Amino acid sequence: MKKTTFGGIISKILTYVALVVLAVSIIVPVAWVFMASLKRNSEFIGEGTNPWALPKEFFFQNFQVAFRDANMGSFLINSVIVTALALILLLIVALPASYALARFDFRGKKILDIAFMAGLFININYIVVPIFLMLSGANKALGVSFFLDNRLILAIVYVASALSFTIFLLSGYFKTLPKGFEEAAYIDGCGYFKTMTSIMIPMAKPSIITVILFNFLSFWNEYIIAYTLMSEHGTLAMGLKNLMAVEKTATNYGIMYAGLVIVMLPTLLLYIAVQKQLTEGMTLGGLKG
Repeated sequence: MKKTTFGGIISKILTYVALVVLAVSIIVPVAWVFMASLKRNSEFIGEGTNPWALPKEFFFQNFQVAFRDANMGSFLINSVIVTALALILLLIVALPASYALARFDFRGKKILDIAFMAGLFININYIVVPIFLMLSGANKALGVSFFLDNRLILAIVYVASALSFTIFLLSGYFKTLPKGFEEAAYIDGCGYFKTMTSIMIPMAKPSIITVILFNFLSFWNEYIIAYTLMSEHGTLAMGLKNLMAVEKTATNYGIMYAGLVIVMLPTLLLYIAVQKQLTEGMTLGGLKG
């Protein structure tokens, strides 16, 4: 039985203290926003008000006003459509690409690997203006308005921005899976496509869930690209920005925090739902099969 040294005890104590501080620094602001979203405006303004006090009553009208006055319902629907489209298109493209790069040798594979790796270092926010000019030019050349303020085009731009990271993560996971499963499938008469869809992709479920969660957070909270390419069909991040600008001027803080909760709640619920699978996907990808 190993003896725990004094240095080991100090190291564990410091680790736990750091984890507790990190947890508190994340939980407290989130809890405070939820609490503030249920307060009346009079509880923020005036003498003797305590910003850390609990709401005197649950004032859900803040959410009603946020949905009605700032049209947050329409922004929410647009965000759901764009995010869902982007995730579906991303998986349709990334899963076969990452599987092929991980499991097969073919001419040009190294070039594709280098290209996708290079894509990891490109921040799409830096090239959003050229993207806008390209789409605007396509509208003028074809005499249409299809390429701007279009939820499908925005979803495709999101897919392009996330493709390198997604393929990098999924191909790394596919490389860890034993070849015996594929060989058994080939013996049973399965082709390459059926082997991928019936055997390999289900085995990569933890990694796929990790990719979905990371990209959902990225697409759901994205603002710069949506603000540049969209106008009438704006996303929830755009609606929140408009709401905060209006309510901050009017000092309606409860409504402003209600808008923040509307944006945060789906991501929190999704994280809680897939927390176990997310942990598996982040750890198993580093194991060699």
